[in-house]
Amino acid sequence: MEWEQVLVLWCAGWGAAALVGYALALAGVTGAQRMRHFTGRVERVREPRHGGSRVGGISVVVSYRDPVSGQDIQVTNDGERGDAITAAWVGREIRVSHPPGRPHAYRFSAMAETPGRGLSGPGCAVFLGYVGLVALASVERGWPWALIGVGGPGAIVAAVHLPGALRARKDRLGRLAAMDAVRGRVVAVLKDVSVDQDDGHVSTTITPVVSFSTREGRAVTAHCPSGLPDPAGSYGRDVTVHHTPADPACFTLDVEAARRSEAWEIVFDVLAIVVLGATAAAGVALL
Repeated sequence: MEWEQVLVLWCAGWGAAALVGYALALAGVTGAQRMRHFTGRVERVREPRHGGSRVGGISVVVSYRDPVSGQDIQVTNDGERGDAITAAWVGREIRVSHPPGRPHAYRFSAMAETPGRGLSGPGCAVFLGYVGLVALASVERGWPWALIGVGGPGAIVAAVHLPGALRARKDRLGRLAAMDAVRGRVVAVLKDVSVDQDDGHVSTTITPVVSFSTREGRAVTAHCPSGLPDPAGSYGRDVTVHHTPADPACFTLDVEAARRSEAWEIVFDVLAIVVLGATAAAGVALL
């Protein structure tokens, strides 16, 4: 079979998959749309064990009310339970979701997130189909079409994304400026070791766990992946925690470093537009 035929079949297959996925989403019958969602609250927070693993997040007990039975149900995040809870306090709202008729298959997610519509699969299919089209154009008309196919749409997407990124950066800088500063303490240091199956390389991830109380009296326990010098030896260290008053899960130990990272994100977006635009222009010039 010729390469052109393989690529045509590739594009047709992923295009059909995308159409089926979007049709299911429009009909409201995707797995994500059929999920039942409940608002739960953290009832208990278990302090992580020093030297333990960060996998699974901070152990909590969450309760929610089933509107059908009217019963209060308590669940934990032991095992694979959706998004890992990396910041917890008693009373924090957590979304609990499960498929119809399968309450034992519950999953956790942040309340700030919008429930999914099952569009990630069709979107991935569209992307793979487009990759096939770019490859097909490159095979039939020459490799400069690969530069145009990658650089042109990429530059447009990055340019469309930039205004939203600028607004989000402004909001984040505003939150950084309005943060409360409170005293905290590193109550545990978690250690995870992984081994690459291909070359046997061993990598170690160190995650300090910080505990602090907000001015309103909420006792927060949270993973702190960055902002601490010598994180492996930070157990028992007193730290200053800067957090957003409305959401203690949004915190940092180094406000200046957080501000610098915001600037670098915009620089990266602008560079992406320039590089991708130049790639597309080079493809046009080589035709």
